[in-house]
Amino acid sequence: MRGTRDVRDNYQLFRLTGLLDAFSEPVFLKVMTKCLEEQPANIILDLSKIDFIDSSGLGVLVRLAKQMQNAKGSFQIVTNPRVTQTVKLVRLQDFLSLQTSVETAIANLPAS
Repeated sequence: MRGTRDVRDNYQLFRLTGLLDAFSEPVFLKVMTKCLEEQPANIILDLSKIDFIDSSGLGVLVRLAKQMQNAKGSFQIVTNPRVTQTVKLVRLQDFLSLQTSVETAIANLPAS
């Protein structure tokens, strides 16, 4: 998995490519946890270029979403059809706040 981080005034945008699976999950969680401790507290995770996500990947997304709830920040995930299908299989689409585009996610950010 590869990615970039773009920090703006009221959100952090992470764009990821590759696989979000058991192999990439530990490093992904470590990096994301460090970034979540920084400001701003609103996170947009762009997974629209992710090729595959497994149960480990879903688990880390749930964990990050819970951390963001505790930190009073927003956590939105931009998906593609493959990621959306996987998330819907386990009925987490509402909890994980799936979005169709980065622009939609930005528009849904809480007012500062």
